[in-house]
Amino acid sequence: MESQIVFNKDFDSASIYLMNVYNEDVYVVWDYFTKAELLDQWWAPKPWKCETRKLDFREGGTWNYAMVGPENERHYAGVNYQEITFHRSISCADFFTDENGNLNTAFPSVNWLIGFTGVEEGTKLTVNIHFNSENDMRQILDMGFEEGFKTGLNQLSELLNKKD
Repeated sequence: MESQIVFNKDFDSASIYLMNVYNEDVYVVWDYFTKAELLDQWWAPKPWKCETRKLDFREGGTWNYAMVGPENERHYAGVNYQEITFHRSISCADFFTDENGNLNTAFPSVNWLIGFTGVEEGTKLTVNIHFNSENDMRQILDMGFEEGFKTGLNQLSELLNKKD
């Protein structure tokens, strides 16, 4: 069953808000955002796959990964973790890199706040994404972010539903 993802774009504030509910406990959904072997299963929209190169999940830590395409083409990205409240929220900066993890300034950096709230149905996931400008937001959306991230979140739903 495909989930009903809320995806709101606010160009005036250069931000995106996403919300989805998963039928699993917070600690289970949390693990899929914080453990490399679980992130790699859903973060990239199929037929692409995510390959974690390094994950140091802690405040001040980083996640470096590659999005690998069906022809083995690779796009590299990184995350700097800022504030982490265990099983509640993750604040981080997301950016594109070269293959060595160095910032690629041709693409915008983006700030994320990911929230995990226990609800009767399981876990309400909220994602607030803040861009430095409307132009940065449009650039990321033009790259297919909305469809790609929704696909990833639906892949996460499928994985969680298979667990039961």
